[in-house]
Amino acid sequence: MSGLQQRKWRGPYEQLSLWDDCSSEPFVASSIPESPTGEVQLLEKILERENLRRALRQVRRNKGAPGVDGMTVRQLGRHLKKHWPKIKAAILQGRYKPLPVRRKEIEKPEGGGRLLGIPAVVDRFIQAAVAQVVSEMWEPIFSESSFGFRPGRSQHDAVRRALGYVRAGYRYVVDIDLSQFFDRVCHDRLLSRLATRVKDPRVLKLIRAFLKSGVMVDGLTEATEEGVPQGGPLSPVLSNVVLDELDKELERRGLRFVRFADDIVIYVKSRRAGERVLQSVTRFITRRMRLKVNADKSGVNHPWRSKFLGFTFTNSVAQPLIRLHWKTVKRMKERVRELTGRSSERSVKRVV
Repeated sequence: MSGLQQRKWRGPYEQLSLWDDCSSEPFVASSIPESPTGEVQLLEKILERENLRRALRQVRRNKGAPGVDGMTVRQLGRHLKKHWPKIKAAILQGRYKPLPVRRKEIEKPEGGGRLLGIPAVVDRFIQAAVAQVVSEMWEPIFSESSFGFRPGRSQHDAVRRALGYVRAGYRYVVDIDLSQFFDRVCHDRLLSRLATRVKDPRVLKLIRAFLKSGVMVDGLTEATEEGVPQGGPLSPVLSNVVLDELDKELERRGLRFVRFADDIVIYVKSRRAGERVLQSVTRFITRRMRLKVNADKSGVNHPWRSKFLGFTFTNSVAQPLIRLHWKTVKRMKERVRELTGRSSERSVKRVV
């Protein structure tokens, strides 16, 4: 038995400190060795027929626009029939190179834009296969207070959990806004955290290839040194892996919180407690997680004066209730005007 097989296997990403700064020398992907004999072959599990079928169904169900190569979802099945053996071999041998994502900007409900990265449909299919297996590995340890991008959990579940805290007497909410979260994720820190459960280094190498695939802007490819592009099937689980570190810290402190993706609210019983929590949690996020908190959009307020996932709460001591936030109502009315036309005789109020 070789020396490599005799000692406990530690993938190279496990050597990275969780506190390393993104500015440090990046890990060289080509230095990742093959997974040793005796390890769980996670990459083979990802490439199992049934997992691939599920991934293909997901991509077809979600549809979506083509990536930089122009291939449509409808063309994917025919392409895979012809080229899958070659693609699979490249993945197994660590030679697979994803295409750059296509940049697309969408308008945010409250103004401004959000940049999406649309992967090519073949890359979308492979990402979905990876995401399904990685999600199954992380789901059992994710926080009960995390609701975004998780099976069997919804925005309404998150809002109901928040309502429970308000009814229990937690009449102040600490709203923490992460500035450009998806664009600021440090790749090496993410991969280091993934490696605590993902023990097949070939899978880490494949995920890193997707993170580093670049973005196509005006026909030119720009490097992606940090960030998790919104728009690919892998992004949701990777974002939850990053923010699970924050969830665990909030749980360790015994705080009542709800998180839906990068929307984070913490419920406390006094403004003074809220100010302390805001200060200390902001310090943890910036110093330990290397992320940025938007101070202008973060703060402490009463739940009925704040907005969470488009909802707010009534100011009732006996029985607070959930209601739509006025900004959500305004947005709905504007949308109805767009659909019905401004010349329509039917009033917006009546349609709503």
